Amino acid sequence: MIIEVKVPTPGESITEVEVSSWMVSDGDLVQKKQELAEIESDKATLSLTAPEAGKIKLLVKPGEVVKVNSIACTIDTSFEVAVSSAVTSDEALEEKPGKEEKQIKSEAPPVQKPQETDVKVTPLARQKMELENLSIEEVFSGLRKLTVKDVEAVMQLRQSSIGEPKFTSGEARRDESRERMSQLRKKLSERLVKVKNETAMLTTFNEVDMSRVMELRRTYQDAFFKKYGYKIGLISFFIKAVSNAAKLYPIVNSRIDDGEIVTPNYTDVSVAVQSPKGLMVPVIRNVESLSLPQIESELKRLSEKARDGKISMEEMTGGTITVTNGGTFGSMLSTPLINPPQSAILGMHNIVDRPVAINGKVEIRPIMFLALSYDHRIVDGKDSVGFLVAVKKMIEEPLGLLSVDKNPNELLLGL
Repeated sequence: MIIEVKVPTPGESITEVEVSSWMVSDGDLVQKKQELAEIESDKATLSLTAPEAGKIKLLVKPGEVVKVNSIACTIDTSFEVAVSSAVTSDEALEEKPGKEEKQIKSEAPPVQKPQETDVKVTPLARQKMELENLSIEEVFSGLRKLTVKDVEAVMQLRQSSIGEPKFTSGEARRDESRERMSQLRKKLSERLVKVKNETAMLTTFNEVDMSRVMELRRTYQDAFFKKYGYKIGLISFFIKAVSNAAKLYPIVNSRIDDGEIVTPNYTDVSVAVQSPKGLMVPVIRNVESLSLPQIESELKRLSEKARDGKISMEEMTGGTITVTNGGTFGSMLSTPLINPPQSAILGMHNIVDRPVAINGKVEIRPIMFLALSYDHRIVDGKDSVGFLVAVKKMIEEPLGLLSVDKNPNELLLGL
């Protein structure tokens, strides 16, 4: 029986997607629920999976843009028995090695451990290894066996490199490379141009002393990790501060819709996350009702899904204000672009020890520059500056994150 595997739809407004890569080759035997390809739209990336086991026939080339619900491949299920029997026989051979296999193993020379300089690692794999604190040697030691596909992949790399030109250290190179723009990158480009053309964007700046927050993290990081199983990051404090400041200056959390100003009584904070596919902006819902541990947990979950390309379109839409952290890449100062239809975005930057005047004396403090870009069509300068100053105060005195517009000491005394 021939089964048609159709291109899934990422959302109602999307009619075309790109088959970015196939994880199998034409004519391969595939298992049920095996991932076959990565489907990339202008908003999200999703996987194409096999509904049944069998022999696959690819009908779409990698990088080709196709219509939603069109046929991407077919699976001949008459090969299902062959797939199952092959897996069973492989498992039997692995579990019960014969005398000849044992002899070969005993005579084989010890395998030399790979050096890190000899191993090519993709950025996503290296990022995953760093998160899990794994070395290349530990990854190799965790592999149980090499497959035929692994050997064939290395052979193809060697064959492709035979015809490549050799360059000496003193020879000038003037070659170029071309890469097709992904659907996500195309959509991002369109949105960036649209923001510049359709909003009256201005940016206001301020600086914040990070001493108290950094001291708080140093003091309680171990206890926090012991209780929750993950560390608390700096951006979670800013996400909460933005939500609190939106209560004081709700117009910054507003948007223009068909000639009307819409002001929600909640804050859904979009957080810019860099992924292998490009910039993605997952949304943390109802931040005003979340604690710092809950914010960090949700941010961790969404960031991992974005980096793995598994995040859904619903998880990246509907934000009311955005926070982006260019400081992770070393940025000192920038003017972040608004994420429409939102009216404001807060930009964090790197932390640098700077001399500042404290009570008439010069002290060295860890200082971060903040930038708030806003749509001047509905947000006035008074509100934008007041909003940014409120964020600054709550970061410099973290107890303010609990009391919003009240002095924590006054609350304690009932004043």
